[in-house]
Amino acid sequence: MRLPSPARVLAMMLKEFVQMRRDRLTFGMMIGIPVLQLLLFGYAINADPKSLPTAVAMQDASPYARSLVAAMEASGYFRMVASVQDEVEARRLLDEGTVNFLVTVPPHFTAELLRDERPAVLVEADASDPIAAVNALGTLARLETTALRHDLLPPLAAAEPPFELRVHRRYNPEGITAYNVVPGLLGVILTMTMVLMTSLAVTREVERGTMENLLAMPVRPGEVMLGKILPYIAIGYLQAVIVLLAARLLFGVPMVGPFWLLAAALVIFIAANLAVGFTFSTLARNQLQAMQLTFFFFLPSILLSGFMFPFRGMPFWAQAIGEVLPLTHFLRIARGILLKGNGPAEIWPEVWPLLLFALAASTIALKRYRRTLD
Repeated sequence: MRLPSPARVLAMMLKEFVQMRRDRLTFGMMIGIPVLQLLLFGYAINADPKSLPTAVAMQDASPYARSLVAAMEASGYFRMVASVQDEVEARRLLDEGTVNFLVTVPPHFTAELLRDERPAVLVEADASDPIAAVNALGTLARLETTALRHDLLPPLAAAEPPFELRVHRRYNPEGITAYNVVPGLLGVILTMTMVLMTSLAVTREVERGTMENLLAMPVRPGEVMLGKILPYIAIGYLQAVIVLLAARLLFGVPMVGPFWLLAAALVIFIAANLAVGFTFSTLARNQLQAMQLTFFFFLPSILLSGFMFPFRGMPFWAQAIGEVLPLTHFLRIARGILLKGNGPAEIWPEVWPLLLFALAASTIALKRYRRTLD
């Protein structure tokens, strides 16, 4: 058996280094993806979210009620962002996801407290994401005994506890994880497949040698883009039907909202992802690079959108990046429609960022494709 020649092995090593230097995109991905994973998992991921936005309906604005609210804030899990008097407004904040908790202090809280009647304070939690709410709700049992410890005089101070925090878990009372994960999978699957399939569209033409025929055809860039995107919209709808059927039949996910509204949001979301994929296809020189760009987009989408980890638990800079990603807004739309029964007014704050992203991505893709033609 002949041993490998060191000279020939060295020559092949040098050849590979030269090839990597020429393929700057692949080399950048080899360095960039580990760095991106390190930053995201090290800094952005937090399974114990704190400072969760909370609204207060203060029907008894007594010093005792204010002490209770202050004790909730001091726990670190609740951040009071709104004071509401109208019950409809309070429900709207929960439905839209603007707040995670709604605390309602009853009108006779102080009188019942001083009569040692253990008044009940209602805490309504958005349990559509049970992981985000579980630790915050766990602190409430301690607050019942400690919140007014320095405000009440004996013998009331010795009562165990002097009031009751009554918790209502809305939208997912049993805390079933599948109710949160399966609707999110709809957006994750569409993001991965739509971006990947479209990113391969133009690069496949180049590698197969049919790009010249495409450029010779009397077809405008916008027409080429639409012609390549529209078939994948139909495929995206097929995937959505399969996921929704599995969600209902296999996992029992409640579907209380209008399907036509979810179908309309799907058009925008699929179009946004297809535009991203089309842009990648104009940047990549081969299908391998197209797949690398897809993964580079998919990794932050799945980690910063609130699918795997609570969105509120991430630092501000990670939330800012997540707000740009279309998956973040579609997850809120899908969970809002399916679990909360949201209508057009409730999902509009998430729809217009999707529309803006789809428009920006389509414009960039069209300009990039025009440059490819030149």
